[in-house]
Amino acid sequence: MVDPAHIERVRARLAEVENELSRPETAASPSRLRERMTEHLRLRTITELATRRDRLAREREESRALATADDPELRALALAELPHLDEELPAAERALLLALLPPDPAEARNIIMEIRAGTGGDEAALFAGDLFRMYQHYAAGRGWKVGVVDTAPAELGGFKEIVFSVEGEQVFAALRYESGVHRVQRVPATEAQGRIHTSTATVAVLPEADEVDALDIPAEDIRLDLYRASGPGGQKVNKTESAVRLTHLPTGLVVQCQDERSQGRNKDKAMRVLRARLLDRRRADEAARAADARRSQIGTGDRSERIRTYNFPQNRLTDHRIGLTLYQLDRIIEGDLDPLLRPLRDRDLDDRLGRL
Repeated sequence: MVDPAHIERVRARLAEVENELSRPETAASPSRLRERMTEHLRLRTITELATRRDRLAREREESRALATADDPELRALALAELPHLDEELPAAERALLLALLPPDPAEARNIIMEIRAGTGGDEAALFAGDLFRMYQHYAAGRGWKVGVVDTAPAELGGFKEIVFSVEGEQVFAALRYESGVHRVQRVPATEAQGRIHTSTATVAVLPEADEVDALDIPAEDIRLDLYRASGPGGQKVNKTESAVRLTHLPTGLVVQCQDERSQGRNKDKAMRVLRARLLDRRRADEAARAADARRSQIGTGDRSERIRTYNFPQNRLTDHRIGLTLYQLDRIIEGDLDPLLRPLRDRDLDDRLGRL
Protein backbone atom coordinates (compact mmCIF):
# COMPACT_ATOMS: atom_id res chain seq x y z
CA MET A 1 0.00 0.00 0.00
CA VAL A 2 1.37 3.41 -0.99
CA ASP A 3 1.82 5.84 1.89
CA PRO A 4 -0.74 8.70 1.48
CA ALA A 5 1.82 11.13 2.91
CA HIS A 6 4.13 10.31 0.02
CA ILE A 7 1.39 11.12 -2.48
CA GLU A 8 0.83 14.45 -0.78
CA ARG A 9 4.54 15.23 -1.15
CA VAL A 10 4.26 14.38 -4.84
CA ARG A 11 1.33 16.77 -5.23
CA ALA A 12 3.27 19.51 -3.46
CA ARG A 13 6.28 18.97 -5.71
CA LEU A 14 4.02 19.03 -8.78
CA ALA A 15 2.81 22.50 -7.79
CA GLU A 16 6.44 23.63 -7.37
CA VAL A 17 7.41 22.30 -10.80
CA GLU A 18 4.40 23.95 -12.47
CA ASN A 19 5.42 27.24 -10.87
CA GLU A 20 9.00 26.79 -12.09
CA LEU A 21 7.83 26.01 -15.64
CA SER A 22 6.03 29.35 -15.74
CA ARG A 23 9.23 31.30 -15.05
CA PRO A 24 11.07 32.96 -17.96
CA GLU A 25 14.48 31.75 -16.74
CA THR A 26 13.30 28.14 -17.07
CA ALA A 27 12.16 28.67 -20.66
CA ALA A 28 15.51 30.32 -21.42
CA SER A 29 17.42 27.15 -20.52
CA PRO A 30 16.57 24.26 -22.91
CA SER A 31 18.18 21.61 -20.70
CA ARG A 32 16.43 22.86 -17.57
CA LEU A 33 13.12 23.15 -19.40
CA ARG A 34 13.41 19.58 -20.71
CA GLU A 35 14.30 18.29 -17.26
CA ARG A 36 11.36 20.05 -15.61
CA MET A 37 8.89 18.96 -18.30
CA THR A 38 9.99 15.35 -17.85
CA GLU A 39 9.57 15.65 -14.09
CA HIS A 40 6.17 17.33 -14.53
CA LEU A 41 4.90 14.50 -16.70
CA ARG A 42 6.02 11.89 -14.17
CA LEU A 43 4.51 13.73 -11.18
CA ARG A 44 1.25 14.40 -12.99
CA THR A 45 1.00 10.73 -13.94
CA ILE A 46 1.52 9.69 -10.32
CA THR A 47 -1.15 12.08 -9.02
CA GLU A 48 -3.66 10.96 -11.65
CA LEU A 49 -3.03 7.29 -10.85
CA ALA A 50 -3.34 8.01 -7.11
CA THR A 51 -6.64 9.81 -7.68
CA ARG A 52 -7.97 6.86 -9.68
CA ARG A 53 -6.77 4.36 -7.05
CA ASP A 54 -8.45 6.36 -4.26
CA ARG A 55 -11.71 6.62 -6.24
CA LEU A 56 -11.81 2.88 -6.83
CA ALA A 57 -11.08 2.21 -3.13
CA ARG A 58 -13.98 4.45 -2.09
CA GLU A 59 -16.32 2.84 -4.60
CA ARG A 60 -15.40 -0.63 -3.37
CA GLU A 61 -16.03 0.29 0.27
CA GLU A 62 -19.39 1.81 -0.69
CA SER A 63 -20.34 -1.28 -2.68
CA ARG A 64 -19.35 -3.57 0.19
CA ALA A 65 -21.56 -1.57 2.52
CA LEU A 66 -24.48 -1.65 0.07
CA ALA A 67 -24.02 -5.39 -0.46
CA THR A 68 -25.64 -5.92 2.97
CA ALA A 69 -28.35 -3.28 2.52
CA ASP A 70 -32.00 -4.09 3.11
CA ASP A 71 -32.99 -2.77 -0.30
CA PRO A 72 -32.82 -5.76 -2.71
CA GLU A 73 -32.23 -3.54 -5.74
CA LEU A 74 -29.31 -1.68 -4.13
CA ARG A 75 -27.89 -4.95 -2.86
CA ALA A 76 -28.04 -6.50 -6.33
CA LEU A 77 -26.33 -3.49 -7.93
CA ALA A 78 -23.54 -3.56 -5.33
CA LEU A 79 -22.98 -7.31 -5.71
CA ALA A 80 -22.79 -6.90 -9.48
CA GLU A 81 -20.23 -4.08 -9.19
CA LEU A 82 -17.95 -5.67 -6.58
CA PRO A 83 -16.16 -8.22 -8.87
CA HIS A 84 -15.24 -5.41 -11.26
CA LEU A 85 -13.89 -3.24 -8.43
CA ASP A 86 -12.03 -6.17 -6.81
CA GLU A 87 -10.24 -6.64 -10.14
CA GLU A 88 -9.63 -2.96 -10.97
CA LEU A 89 -8.28 -1.83 -7.60
CA PRO A 90 -5.19 -4.12 -7.45
CA ALA A 91 -4.38 -3.17 -11.05
CA ALA A 92 -4.63 0.52 -10.15
CA GLU A 93 -2.43 -0.02 -7.10
CA ARG A 94 0.19 -1.79 -9.24
CA ALA A 95 0.14 0.99 -11.84
CA LEU A 96 0.71 3.54 -9.08
CA LEU A 97 3.60 1.55 -7.62
CA LEU A 98 5.22 1.30 -11.06
CA ALA A 99 4.90 5.05 -11.57
CA LEU A 100 6.61 5.61 -8.22
CA LEU A 101 9.69 3.60 -9.18
CA PRO A 102 12.78 5.84 -9.40
CA PRO A 103 13.14 6.76 -13.07
CA ASP A 104 16.30 6.10 -15.05
CA PRO A 105 17.28 9.55 -16.41
CA ALA A 106 18.60 7.86 -19.54
CA GLU A 107 15.19 6.48 -20.57
CA ALA A 108 14.19 9.68 -22.35
CA ARG A 109 17.45 9.91 -24.29
CA ASN A 110 18.36 9.29 -27.89
CA ILE A 111 20.62 6.32 -28.55
CA ILE A 112 23.54 5.07 -30.57
CA MET A 113 23.02 1.52 -31.86
CA GLU A 114 25.82 -0.70 -33.10
CA ILE A 115 25.18 -3.92 -34.99
CA ARG A 116 28.07 -6.24 -35.85
CA ALA A 117 28.02 -9.49 -37.78
CA GLY A 118 29.14 -12.41 -35.63
CA THR A 119 29.65 -16.07 -36.50
CA GLY A 120 28.30 -17.20 -39.84
CA GLY A 121 30.26 -15.29 -42.49
CA ASP A 122 28.14 -13.80 -45.30
CA GLU A 123 24.90 -14.96 -43.69
CA ALA A 124 25.80 -13.15 -40.45
CA ALA A 125 26.32 -9.94 -42.42
CA LEU A 126 22.97 -10.37 -44.15
CA PHE A 127 21.32 -10.92 -40.77
CA ALA A 128 22.97 -7.76 -39.42
CA GLY A 129 21.37 -5.93 -42.35
CA ASP A 130 17.99 -7.47 -41.52
CA LEU A 131 18.27 -6.31 -37.92
CA PHE A 132 19.13 -2.78 -39.03
CA ARG A 133 16.07 -2.66 -41.30
CA MET A 134 13.92 -4.06 -38.48
CA TYR A 135 14.93 -1.25 -36.13
CA GLN A 136 14.68 1.28 -38.97
CA HIS A 137 11.07 0.27 -39.68
CA TYR A 138 10.19 0.28 -35.97
CA ALA A 139 11.65 3.77 -35.60
CA ALA A 140 9.76 5.04 -38.66
CA GLY A 141 6.50 3.73 -37.22
CA ARG A 142 7.07 5.77 -34.07
CA GLY A 143 8.15 8.93 -35.85
CA TRP A 144 11.78 8.60 -34.76
CA LYS A 145 14.73 9.73 -36.84
CA VAL A 146 17.49 7.29 -37.81
CA GLY A 147 20.90 8.61 -38.88
CA VAL A 148 23.71 6.38 -40.11
CA VAL A 149 27.08 7.17 -38.54
CA ASP A 150 29.35 4.54 -40.07
CA THR A 151 29.01 1.34 -42.09
CA ALA A 152 31.17 -1.53 -43.24
CA PRO A 153 29.11 -3.17 -46.02
CA ALA A 154 29.61 -6.84 -46.83
CA GLU A 155 30.25 -8.08 -50.37
CA LEU A 156 27.03 -10.11 -50.69
CA GLY A 157 24.86 -7.58 -48.87
CA GLY A 158 24.18 -6.58 -45.31
CA PHE A 159 26.85 -5.24 -43.02
CA LYS A 160 29.95 -6.40 -41.25
CA GLU A 161 29.20 -3.47 -38.97
CA ILE A 162 26.78 -0.54 -38.88
CA VAL A 163 26.59 2.28 -36.35
CA PHE A 164 23.57 4.59 -36.31
CA SER A 165 21.69 7.02 -34.09
CA VAL A 166 17.99 6.96 -33.22
CA GLU A 167 16.36 10.20 -32.08
CA GLY A 168 12.87 10.66 -30.67
CA GLU A 169 10.78 10.38 -27.52
CA GLN A 170 11.67 7.68 -24.99
CA VAL A 171 13.98 5.89 -27.43
CA PHE A 172 16.28 4.30 -24.86
CA ALA A 173 13.28 3.28 -22.74
CA ALA A 174 11.91 1.28 -25.68
CA LEU A 175 15.10 -0.27 -27.07
CA ARG A 176 17.33 -0.64 -24.01
CA TYR A 177 16.79 -4.41 -23.81
CA GLU A 178 18.11 -5.10 -27.33
CA SER A 179 21.79 -5.31 -26.33
CA GLY A 180 23.25 -8.78 -26.71
CA VAL A 181 23.75 -11.60 -29.19
CA HIS A 182 20.92 -12.22 -31.66
CA ARG A 183 20.91 -15.66 -33.30
CA VAL A 184 19.25 -16.52 -36.61
CA GLN A 185 18.32 -19.97 -37.92
CA ARG A 186 17.34 -20.12 -41.60
CA VAL A 187 18.30 -21.43 -45.03
CA PRO A 188 20.72 -18.92 -46.61
CA ALA A 189 20.10 -17.81 -50.18
CA THR A 190 23.51 -19.23 -51.07
CA GLU A 191 22.68 -22.71 -49.67
CA ALA A 192 21.99 -25.13 -52.52
CA GLN A 193 21.14 -28.10 -50.30
CA GLY A 194 18.42 -26.29 -48.34
CA ARG A 195 20.15 -26.79 -45.03
CA ILE A 196 19.40 -24.53 -42.10
CA HIS A 197 22.37 -22.47 -40.94
CA THR A 198 22.86 -20.71 -37.61
CA SER A 199 24.47 -17.27 -37.57
CA THR A 200 24.72 -14.44 -35.07
CA ALA A 201 24.93 -10.68 -34.85
CA THR A 202 25.73 -8.54 -31.83
CA VAL A 203 23.67 -5.47 -30.93
CA ALA A 204 24.72 -2.67 -28.57
CA VAL A 205 22.32 0.06 -27.42
CA LEU A 206 24.03 3.11 -25.92
CA PRO A 207 22.16 6.09 -24.48
CA GLU A 208 23.61 9.33 -25.77
CA ALA A 209 25.60 11.40 -23.31
CA ASP A 210 23.99 14.62 -22.07
CA GLU A 211 25.45 17.72 -20.48
CA VAL A 212 24.26 16.51 -17.07
CA ASP A 213 26.66 13.57 -17.34
CA ALA A 214 29.65 15.90 -17.02
CA LEU A 215 31.71 13.76 -19.37
CA ASP A 216 34.93 15.70 -19.62
CA ILE A 217 37.07 14.56 -22.55
CA PRO A 218 40.27 16.63 -22.71
CA ALA A 219 41.51 17.32 -26.23
CA GLU A 220 44.86 15.74 -25.41
CA ASP A 221 43.07 12.44 -24.69
CA ILE A 222 41.89 12.13 -28.30
CA ARG A 223 43.95 11.32 -31.38
CA LEU A 224 42.34 12.49 -34.62
CA ASP A 225 43.16 10.69 -37.87
CA LEU A 226 41.81 11.78 -41.27
CA TYR A 227 41.51 9.55 -44.32
CA ARG A 228 39.66 9.28 -47.58
CA ALA A 229 36.18 7.86 -47.36
CA SER A 230 35.20 4.75 -49.30
CA GLY A 231 31.92 3.19 -50.34
CA PRO A 232 28.75 5.22 -51.04
CA GLY A 233 29.27 8.92 -51.44
CA GLY A 234 30.70 9.30 -54.91
CA GLN A 235 33.95 10.74 -56.18
CA LYS A 236 33.61 14.01 -54.26
CA VAL A 237 33.87 12.07 -51.01
CA ASN A 238 36.90 10.11 -52.09
CA LYS A 239 38.88 13.11 -53.36
CA THR A 240 39.21 14.65 -49.90
CA GLU A 241 40.16 13.34 -46.47
CA SER A 242 36.65 13.74 -45.09
CA ALA A 243 36.55 10.52 -43.06
CA VAL A 244 37.40 10.79 -39.37
CA ARG A 245 38.83 8.31 -36.89
CA LEU A 246 38.95 9.22 -33.19
CA THR A 247 41.00 7.24 -30.69
CA HIS A 248 40.36 7.81 -26.98
CA LEU A 249 43.85 7.24 -25.63
CA PRO A 250 43.00 6.46 -21.96
CA THR A 251 40.58 3.65 -22.87
CA GLY A 252 41.69 2.67 -26.38
CA LEU A 253 38.16 3.17 -27.74
CA VAL A 254 38.18 3.85 -31.49
CA VAL A 255 35.33 5.52 -33.38
CA GLN A 256 35.21 6.36 -37.05
CA CYS A 257 32.74 8.10 -39.33
CA GLN A 258 32.74 8.58 -43.10
CA ASP A 259 29.02 8.91 -43.79
CA GLU A 260 29.09 12.68 -44.36
CA ARG A 261 30.98 14.61 -47.04
CA SER A 262 32.01 17.21 -44.48
CA GLN A 263 34.97 16.45 -42.24
CA GLY A 264 33.42 18.62 -39.52
CA ARG A 265 30.10 16.74 -39.55
CA ASN A 266 31.89 13.40 -39.51
CA LYS A 267 33.90 14.54 -36.49
CA ASP A 268 30.73 15.67 -34.70
CA LYS A 269 29.07 12.30 -35.34
CA ALA A 270 32.15 10.41 -34.18
CA MET A 271 32.25 12.45 -30.98
CA ARG A 272 28.60 11.58 -30.30
CA VAL A 273 29.42 7.89 -30.57
CA LEU A 274 32.56 8.22 -28.45
CA ARG A 275 30.69 10.05 -25.70
CA ALA A 276 27.93 7.42 -25.78
CA ARG A 277 30.47 4.60 -25.47
CA LEU A 278 32.21 6.29 -22.56
CA LEU A 279 28.86 6.87 -20.84
CA ASP A 280 27.92 3.22 -21.42
CA ARG A 281 31.17 2.13 -19.82
CA ARG A 282 30.50 4.37 -16.81
CA ARG A 283 26.91 3.07 -16.48
CA ALA A 284 28.13 -0.54 -16.69
CA ASP A 285 30.71 0.08 -13.96
CA GLU A 286 28.11 1.72 -11.72
CA ALA A 287 25.61 -1.08 -12.36
CA ALA A 288 28.20 -3.74 -11.53
CA ARG A 289 28.98 -2.05 -8.24
CA ALA A 290 25.32 -1.60 -7.34
CA ALA A 291 24.21 -5.00 -8.74
CA ASP A 292 21.11 -3.31 -10.18
CA ALA A 293 18.93 -3.88 -13.23
CA ARG A 294 21.75 -5.04 -15.50
CA ARG A 295 22.00 -8.11 -13.32
CA SER A 296 18.27 -8.77 -13.17
CA GLN A 297 16.46 -11.66 -14.84
CA ILE A 298 15.89 -9.90 -18.14
CA GLY A 299 19.53 -9.58 -18.97
CA THR A 300 22.84 -8.09 -17.97
CA GLY A 301 23.24 -6.00 -21.10
CA ASP A 302 26.47 -7.88 -21.73
CA ARG A 303 27.33 -7.97 -25.43
CA SER A 304 28.23 -11.67 -25.12
CA GLU A 305 24.85 -12.73 -23.72
CA ARG A 306 22.67 -14.62 -26.20
CA ILE A 307 19.30 -12.99 -25.81
CA ARG A 308 17.18 -14.07 -28.73
CA THR A 309 16.71 -16.62 -31.54
CA TYR A 310 15.02 -15.88 -34.86
CA ASN A 311 13.89 -19.17 -36.44
CA PHE A 312 12.62 -18.41 -39.94
CA PRO A 313 11.48 -21.94 -40.99
CA GLN A 314 9.08 -22.02 -38.00
CA ASN A 315 8.26 -18.27 -38.11
CA ARG A 316 9.31 -18.33 -34.45
CA LEU A 317 11.08 -15.81 -32.26
CA THR A 318 12.24 -16.74 -28.76
CA ASP A 319 13.59 -14.34 -26.17
CA HIS A 320 15.64 -16.52 -23.85
CA ARG A 321 15.76 -14.03 -20.96
CA ILE A 322 12.05 -14.22 -20.17
CA GLY A 323 11.12 -17.46 -21.94
CA LEU A 324 8.88 -15.66 -24.45
CA THR A 325 8.06 -17.38 -27.75
CA LEU A 326 6.11 -15.66 -30.53
CA TYR A 327 5.08 -17.24 -33.82
CA GLN A 328 5.01 -13.96 -35.73
CA LEU A 329 8.61 -13.53 -36.81
CA ASP A 330 7.50 -12.35 -40.25
CA ARG A 331 5.83 -9.32 -38.64
CA ILE A 332 8.56 -8.68 -36.08
CA ILE A 333 11.38 -8.64 -38.63
CA GLU A 334 9.41 -5.97 -40.52
CA GLY A 335 9.44 -3.73 -37.46
CA ASP A 336 6.39 -4.79 -35.42
CA LEU A 337 8.39 -5.00 -32.18
CA ASP A 338 5.77 -4.00 -29.62
CA PRO A 339 4.55 -7.59 -28.88
CA LEU A 340 8.17 -8.35 -27.98
CA LEU A 341 9.30 -5.16 -26.26
CA ARG A 342 6.26 -4.73 -23.99
CA PRO A 343 6.72 -8.07 -22.14
CA LEU A 344 10.43 -7.32 -21.69
CA ARG A 345 9.67 -3.97 -20.08
CA ASP A 346 6.86 -5.45 -17.94
CA ARG A 347 9.17 -8.17 -16.61
CA ASP A 348 11.86 -5.63 -15.81
CA LEU A 349 9.35 -3.47 -13.92
CA ASP A 350 8.08 -6.49 -12.00
CA ASP A 351 11.65 -7.38 -11.03
CA ARG A 352 12.26 -3.83 -9.83
CA LEU A 353 9.06 -3.89 -7.77
CA GLY A 354 10.15 -7.19 -6.23
CA ARG A 355 13.40 -5.60 -5.06
CA LEU A 356 11.66 -2.75 -3.23
